[in-house]
Amino acid sequence: MTSDDGARPQRTDRRFTGDPTRARLLEAALDSFSTKGFHGTSTRMIAARAGLSPAAVYVHHRTKEEILFQISRDGHQEALDVVLAAIDSEATPPGRLRAIVRDFATWHARRHTLARVVQYEMAALTPEHADLIAALRRHTHNAVRGVVLAGIERGDFTVRDPESTTVALLSLGIDVARWYRADGAWTPQRVGEDYAELALRLVGHSPGASRNQDDEASLAR
Repeated sequence: MTSDDGARPQRTDRRFTGDPTRARLLEAALDSFSTKGFHGTSTRMIAARAGLSPAAVYVHHRTKEEILFQISRDGHQEALDVVLAAIDSEATPPGRLRAIVRDFATWHARRHTLARVVQYEMAALTPEHADLIAALRRHTHNAVRGVVLAGIERGDFTVRDPESTTVALLSLGIDVARWYRADGAWTPQRVGEDYAELALRLVGHSPGASRNQDDEASLAR
């Protein structure tokens, strides 16, 4: 089985670990949700795509919505992990922001099928499940907002509203899942690099200003 961009699945992909039958059901459901939408997909369709009987679906999941929730939770957790790893990989707000947007956009391109489903089928979740997904989304939002606030405090970023800026930065990556196609002209890495540069421009980052601040901090020590 391959990932969206034709590469072998990454080991961190939660859907390819654990119970093989359950993984097949999740993969079949993801394929169907991505092409027919949640409401256009039946449990019988999912079972047929997985090569199983309809009854086998209910051994692992009580409802079709529960399958969507599992896919959505795994996808949002993957995206959050990408953001947190990007933050840990750099020391300064500009470096962290660049890494976040680069890796977040790259993930949405590489995993565009999964990302489309988890981002655009949320309305089908139950209120309880929607609240759990919203908590993951807030964690992602707050992590990025923290980087934006740190950049404003240091004078690296010149934006007036950190909240709307955070929404705009995350939207750059999320929207990639809507339009990206594996057979298009851009690779996931190219999308990530280009969007990272756009993000730094969006926050008004001046590389020279941050270097001067770092130099001043070093002299003060």
